[in-house]
Amino acid sequence: MIKLENVVLASPDQMKFIIEGMRNPMNSWDNSDSSCGKATRETNIQWSDDYFIGTNDANLMQRLSNACTDHRKFMRMMPVYVRITAPLYWWKEFDTYKVGTVANSCSTMHKIAEKEFTLDDFSTEHLASQTRQVLEITIDDLNDSRSIYLKTKNKGDWWQMIQLLPSSYNQTRNVMMNYEVLANIYKSRKDHKLDEWREFCRWIESLPYSELVTGGME
Repeated sequence: MIKLENVVLASPDQMKFIIEGMRNPMNSWDNSDSSCGKATRETNIQWSDDYFIGTNDANLMQRLSNACTDHRKFMRMMPVYVRITAPLYWWKEFDTYKVGTVANSCSTMHKIAEKEFTLDDFSTEHLASQTRQVLEITIDDLNDSRSIYLKTKNKGDWWQMIQLLPSSYNQTRNVMMNYEVLANIYKSRKDHKLDEWREFCRWIESLPYSELVTGGME
């Protein structure tokens, strides 16, 4: 299970700044045709409700994106913020992407005893009925340890929860990435065996001008 919500992208002012920087190497600022307010051509790409990427800028962005990472530095300046809820086994793989990402997570260490554990706290969509029963027993054990810890505040009782917690436990993080990071993720993970990665890549495809990431406009 993975949930992606509260997506925040570059503002019109940020996009204007990014495109200006993209054109710095060739001093080609006069060729920029992106606009705020309304599209100047039907072929312009809508970035947000009030910002449109012009044909000239879009073509240059795509050519640079198709070239190589050295030429598409502007993509590192295109931020993407998103709130992700996913199981710990997925976060373990996501943490491979350390460069260009920042995350604030809900703390398992500090808040593990905050609420009673329920089956909804875990990703269980592929569990067989017998295996689900094992998880339910584990959840009961976690709640027993939680009850004891809340009474004793003993670190040894706290450890019972920390080390018993399954990797299917869902954690929420607010994450900042950029289009270059997304391009690396998409290339490596779009056909991954984990459902969460394939769904994440489908989410990437839904972003404005995702062709920069997926290479869909070569």
